[in-house]
Amino acid sequence: MIRVGIVGLGFMGKMHFRCYQALEGVQVAAICDTDAARFEGQGGAVGNIEGAEAPLDFTGIARYDDFDRMLAESELDALSVTLPTYLHKPYTVKAFEAGLDVLCEKPMALTVADGQEMFAAARQSGKRLQIGHCIRFWPEYAAAKELITSGRYGQVTAATFQRLSLTPGWSWQGWILDGGKSGGAAVDLHIHDSDYVQYALGMPKAVFSRAARGPSNDYDHIVTQYLYDGDRAITAEGSWSMAPAFGFEMSFHVVLEKATLVYDCTRAPTFKVCPTEGEAFHPEVASGDGYSNEIEHFVKAVRGERVAEIITPQQSIDSLRLVLAEKRSAAAGELVYL
Repeated sequence: MIRVGIVGLGFMGKMHFRCYQALEGVQVAAICDTDAARFEGQGGAVGNIEGAEAPLDFTGIARYDDFDRMLAESELDALSVTLPTYLHKPYTVKAFEAGLDVLCEKPMALTVADGQEMFAAARQSGKRLQIGHCIRFWPEYAAAKELITSGRYGQVTAATFQRLSLTPGWSWQGWILDGGKSGGAAVDLHIHDSDYVQYALGMPKAVFSRAARGPSNDYDHIVTQYLYDGDRAITAEGSWSMAPAFGFEMSFHVVLEKATLVYDCTRAPTFKVCPTEGEAFHPEVASGDGYSNEIEHFVKAVRGERVAEIITPQQSIDSLRLVLAEKRSAAAGELVYL
């Protein structure tokens, strides 16, 4: 039995709770949150993606408002860090010092230096650090990555990724709309697609971004061109400046030499392959969602099972380095080389 703890019981903490509870051989043994109201078991967790709305049952689960006490008393094997981004590093480092494997929500940190300290703490402890870049595990994005890597339809010539959201007004003490604590939409939201770009295509040579400041007083709508050798046209757009009635949408179009891959979360079926010869079709994709699949992957690794290398701490640092370069490009109005 893998004994897991969760620190931070907001939307993502509840999502992790749901995913762990669905797995055999895993026990959520302890949860820590400084807000006692979070333990009333109410549903209604707000976020861009559904899945954390149901009321929670904390029967048999130790509840804490002191993280150090939880570490000392709960005999955990692993920990989910689902706190605001500016708290990721100190809590992750403490968990490694306590000998735990850690799944920390994305983005890894607000600075590359903090990410490197987290990685160093993981190496020193000999424990696993996985950052929650769930899009790598999202069934349609995973299917697209497999098709890109296989070369079945030739090379990628162009791609566009979009992730657009209403303004997120649901965070604890409004931290997400404080750019100094969240990094704005560029670091908190758009990094999903920046990370996927480097996952599917490798790190670009340079980036060129335009961005508009929004409710976080940071870059809350950003459009980036990712520059590679050759004539590839790769762009991504991220925003949480959309009007409340807009809701949330994520999508991509990937143009290969012999096909176009299309994903739109608002359509059903969501994923389509359009070959240059023949009819468009909807291939089967894996079950679940990015959250459940990444947590299953983490648990298997903690158990010692062999798992595919889907996300590494260094890649998570590189994704942070990439999106921070995008912000520098937007500020300077010029190319930033990586």
